[in-house]
Amino acid sequence: MLSITKEQIAQLPPVEYDGKIHVVDTVSGVRDVVLYLSKCDIVGFDTETRPTFTKGKSHKVALLQLSTDDESFLIRLNKTGMPNVLRRFMEADKPLKVGLSVKDDFHSICKVCDEFTPGGYVELQEFVKWFDIGDMSLQKVYGIIFGKRISKAQRLSNWEADELTAAQQRYAAIDAWACLKIYRYLLAGCFDAETWKFEDFDFVNDKSEEGSEK
Repeated sequence: MLSITKEQIAQLPPVEYDGKIHVVDTVSGVRDVVLYLSKCDIVGFDTETRPTFTKGKSHKVALLQLSTDDESFLIRLNKTGMPNVLRRFMEADKPLKVGLSVKDDFHSICKVCDEFTPGGYVELQEFVKWFDIGDMSLQKVYGIIFGKRISKAQRLSNWEADELTAAQQRYAAIDAWACLKIYRYLLAGCFDAETWKFEDFDFVNDKSEEGSEK
């Protein structure tokens, strides 16, 4: 099974994301997003929760990210709650929703949505095993396939802030978008584990950002 180290990740150039990012913080905005994404075949998804540094204290999920190939929608659940239209979207078999460590996301969503029953999901951690990829973190899986580094610098930032910074928005958008990109690439048969070599990637010496896992 293919694997990549944190030291190797640090040598890779950063991911570039040129898609549109939409921050959604109203219920009417959520309805518009669901109407738009319901026409898609597949979307990438992820969630973010404000970190806690106090033992015994936790926060509810603050952000739900849904992404197409060229657009990412950041739904601020801490402001909108979980409207029924969004719950039904997340429970529907279509569109297919691709994520990584989805059980953690489901657990977070259940805390803000009673009787939530997820439907139509792909767990990348299981899917990538069919392609002889042994690593489980999004950063490492993406690094193995595309030779690019997803920054995790914003992972422990405040996702309940009044306004999300540009860096937070980009981080959140990339996480959902990357899940979709990985799935499409593997499904299309574009990855060959037998010929994979880390040395074939272009490297950079910029180690200013941490290479920690998700």
